[in-house]
Amino acid sequence: MKMESVYNSLKAIDVRPKAEKKGRADYLSWAHAWDMLKSVYPQAQRIIYESEHTGLNYFTDGKTAYVKVGIVVNDLEHIDMLCVMDHRNKSIPIDKICSFEVNKTIQRATAKAIAMHGLGLSLWTGEDIPTQPSEAKETLSNEPKKKIALKVDDENWAKVLGYVVANKEKGIDALLKELRTKYSVSASVKKELESNL
Repeated sequence: MKMESVYNSLKAIDVRPKAEKKGRADYLSWAHAWDMLKSVYPQAQRIIYESEHTGLNYFTDGKTAYVKVGIVVNDLEHIDMLCVMDHRNKSIPIDKICSFEVNKTIQRATAKAIAMHGLGLSLWTGEDIPTQPSEAKETLSNEPKKKIALKVDDENWAKVLGYVVANKEKGIDALLKELRTKYSVSASVKKELESNL
């Protein structure tokens, strides 16, 4: 198949029979995603990146951690960077991280990187902008939704930073516009985001 048809051919695969539920969200397990991808593109490869400083399969800012996983199909690599989280989707402090959470995050990042090639991408709709799990449900009033103040190294920082780095091709202006639908972004936070692109 031609490289430009990879996305369309994978996007056309109906993943609903293999999708599972977690809470109110549907997801495709990494094993199903990998099996479906390899069935169509047997030469596809996964790359689990390791820190050149530590040799470990995760990266850290000293407070939290994230993994970096690439999926290569027909010489095109899509990389997903995902923070190491607990079962409530909250970043785990670096001193509390164990290999189990890192491995689980690598598998989740694998499924997301495969989705960037088109397979099961629709299941991730709405996942691109992180939200606080404790955020109150929307009320029926006409009051504007209060934005979350984004701060460097708060509980949302690793998710937002991972999202920005993974989507840097959109450009900082477009990324800030998306982020500002949920977050208030100060000049210092904007500068920190820009320094990571």
